[in-house]
Amino acid sequence: MTKALFLFDSYLKETPAIVVSVKDGKYVVLDQTIFYPKGGGQPHDTGKIVKDNEAYNIVYVGKFSGEISHEVDHSGLKKGDKVLCVLDWTRRYKLMRSHTAAHVFAALLHKETGALITGNQIEENHVRVDFNIEKFDKNLLEKHILKANKLFNDDISVSWYELPREEALKIPGVVKMAAAFPPNLLILRIVEIAGVDKQTDGGTHVKNLREIAKIELIKTANKGKNNRRIYFKLN
Repeated sequence: MTKALFLFDSYLKETPAIVVSVKDGKYVVLDQTIFYPKGGGQPHDTGKIVKDNEAYNIVYVGKFSGEISHEVDHSGLKKGDKVLCVLDWTRRYKLMRSHTAAHVFAALLHKETGALITGNQIEENHVRVDFNIEKFDKNLLEKHILKANKLFNDDISVSWYELPREEALKIPGVVKMAAAFPPNLLILRIVEIAGVDKQTDGGTHVKNLREIAKIELIKTANKGKNNRRIYFKLN
């Protein structure tokens, strides 16, 4: 199984790897990877796999049958090849900042209203989050954007670690997705924002809230009964 290095160090920009298998000339499995596969509302990473000065651009990264598969833009890689993985760091770092910002906003809103997330999608230029709030109140959502921005001025650490499932699920509010439950694993990954939030999560994040800088509300929308949507972006 591919070692997912991004789960341990989301700041890795390059890493050597060995090609484990290639399917149809373009679906590549590596022994280890820094490329995040699409999932949990976070897009797949982009970048390139380099062999002997030839670059194979990453088209898509997904997880299939427990393996992380990298789709490249042309054939040529073979099993056993020693390669270098190079991440599109500018794009990834923006996604990391947005992802951590979404956790902060959701934690603040949940603390005051008990709202859970009903849907979410992180994009390169904005974030969309849906909440199961009964009453549509744009002012409430705007207020929590301001609260989040105040926290982004503080030196607040963000860490991630693993806990046994039984222990993790005892943490109040550790699951903030409505109608969802963590995967059926014995060990769960926790992302902790010191003094703000603890949440099960498999994505990539920054190490300190100061890295986020500021977020800006784009728009809000009423998406039906008990479903309110907010769009924001990094500023």
